[in-house]
Amino acid sequence: MRITLHPRGPFSLAAAATFVEGFPGTQAERPPQALRYAWAVDGDWRTVQATLRQDDRAVHAELAGRPAAQLARWAARDLEQMLCLDVDGSRFSALGQRDRVVRALQKRFFGLRPVLFYTPYEAAAWTIISQRIRMTQAATIKTRLGDELGEHGAFPAPACLAQLSAPQPGLTTRKINQLRTIAAAAQDGALSRQRLRAMTYQDGLAHLQQLPGIGPFSAELILIRGVGHPDALPDHDTRLDQAIRCAYNTTDDAAIRSITNRWRPYRAWVALLIRAWREAETNEITRGRRSTTRLQPPDTTCAIGPLSYS
Repeated sequence: MRITLHPRGPFSLAAAATFVEGFPGTQAERPPQALRYAWAVDGDWRTVQATLRQDDRAVHAELAGRPAAQLARWAARDLEQMLCLDVDGSRFSALGQRDRVVRALQKRFFGLRPVLFYTPYEAAAWTIISQRIRMTQAATIKTRLGDELGEHGAFPAPACLAQLSAPQPGLTTRKINQLRTIAAAAQDGALSRQRLRAMTYQDGLAHLQQLPGIGPFSAELILIRGVGHPDALPDHDTRLDQAIRCAYNTTDDAAIRSITNRWRPYRAWVALLIRAWREAETNEITRGRRSTTRLQPPDTTCAIGPLSYS
């Protein structure tokens, strides 16, 4: 079964594949213009598989097997939202005409939009798994859970994760209990993307922080990387804050607020480009440790200045 998605505004599946491949525990299919996904569909929780490719006119997804028509529609919905193709990006390029940093980043990472977690449920589980350990370790645990409890390597559906038993390598008893609670909440619909999108950003933050193990930082991650609010800007991401200050060469809080307000209504999209720039220069996520080296972007045409991390 084939699904066709039509981006509004610039979009590059190759850029999405490169972005996904740059993080531990993920891998794009070769050639890099293709992505292979397996996930438990939001709200239905049956696992589907899809291979995505892009031509000059659209993004095409081939679903493995013969899923029922309703399941295929839900899978198409998930794919569109995971790649942020449900958002009209036709005005995003105009930001670069007003902001030299955004213009440079759009040129360097052309067509890159946020690539979301398959579901807010999976994003919430990731925040629990990754707490107080390196991302590379967390990715290993997440992959193992998919191999042992999921189908086709997908992260396990809530009903399976709810049965997670102790002990588990890399997971404390507390984390296991929190993951079970996250799974139960997902089964009850409390983590559905549709429900969370119907809330205001602040209401969504408050709603998510009622779950055990979900604090302000985790709630922001779930809403931005799991739900996909295009204009959300996190308040608790210190790496992003530092990268913004380096890119614009300022430490003035008022100036930063003025700069980020100019990014509306795509603040989350610009924040992604800045995080992608930082990772491209430091490889700190793929290496699993923070960079301490002062770096100058090799492409001087991007004009975004040196980085300094401590």
